[in-house]
Amino acid sequence: MNTVYLDYNATTPLDLEVRAAMEPYLGEIWGNPSSVHHLGVKARAHLDDFRDRAARILKGKPSEVVFTSGGTESNNLAVFGTARLLKSKGRHLTTSTIEHHAVLHCFDYLERKEGFEVTRLPVNAEGRVSLDDLAKAIRPDTTLVSVMAANNETGTIQPVAELGALCRERGILFHTDAVQWFGKLPFNDVESFNADLVSLCGHKFHGPRGAGLLYIRSPLLLDPVMLGGAHENERRAGTENLPAIAGLVEAMERFIPQPVFDADGLQPLAKRILQLADSLDGVHFRGSRDHRLPNTVAMTVEGADSIVLLAGLDMEGICASSGSACSAGSIEPSHVMRAMNVNQAEANALLRFSLGRDSTDADIRHLESVLPGVVERVRNGGRQAQP
Repeated sequence: MNTVYLDYNATTPLDLEVRAAMEPYLGEIWGNPSSVHHLGVKARAHLDDFRDRAARILKGKPSEVVFTSGGTESNNLAVFGTARLLKSKGRHLTTSTIEHHAVLHCFDYLERKEGFEVTRLPVNAEGRVSLDDLAKAIRPDTTLVSVMAANNETGTIQPVAELGALCRERGILFHTDAVQWFGKLPFNDVESFNADLVSLCGHKFHGPRGAGLLYIRSPLLLDPVMLGGAHENERRAGTENLPAIAGLVEAMERFIPQPVFDADGLQPLAKRILQLADSLDGVHFRGSRDHRLPNTVAMTVEGADSIVLLAGLDMEGICASSGSACSAGSIEPSHVMRAMNVNQAEANALLRFSLGRDSTDADIRHLESVLPGVVERVRNGGRQAQP
């Protein structure tokens, strides 16, 4: 049985050229960049070069790049670091109801444990945040707003530049989780987000796992979340993972300026999945038809359950998702679907198909041939539908 991988929003295979770029740092260049001897100095020179190269892609300053272990850490550092730094100025924070849990759980913790107030912005039926709602939510004691650039479950693109511009106008720091944006959508420079903090994760665009970065607009100096050393200009303690950073920067150079997720090639395939959803009784497309990542289609299925649907697809060789890969195995309804006013039963029957550079017409034909039957079997409790 051939494998049809339709879960590129969860992770992507490591590119062979990216892997080759990592190999010297798994062998000959193995020193600790903080050591003062010649092996450490050599490693430090390479680390500095990687920071320069990452900054060139972002069109920011090297000092604005903090290497992290991935999107979760970048989001945690942005939220915790900013909130704690500015708590003397105000303890009101704003986010949206459809953020990744790596953001939402930070706000929950700050509210529950550290005396902050949090406003969670609603979204419309397409999963989009309203600029008016943000304007109404801002208070004199608001210090941070965090809204993602594109949603991982639905692919819905947020009006992030407009949201960021409003925050800048009001003198409020703005963070965007852009993990799903990079490599999928056109990117000119980090300033186009109008954000003070931007999260990025390498394994979402054929880089290695365990590698990400947080762009921190100068001259902001966040309170660190990890303590134990002066690494990353005292913003993130821990010996830098040079092999992973090498792969991250190589992937950034290869796959961000010219997005590795080719919209022209992927949109027709995604459109067929959307049409497939529209053709099936009790199956409902979820998200925005106009403001959506070119590779992502989400749907819910009446009278079904995500886990059983995914198992049925897996038996047919199709790898898909029920939304966030970080919630795999969860029996909780999708918080994104609930925020979009989807009833609880259907929110627990979400399917997300996310395509990538190796997706083919044959892959979609296979999905078209098996999805109707999988849906019918799940609704019939595993029994084949009667003719």
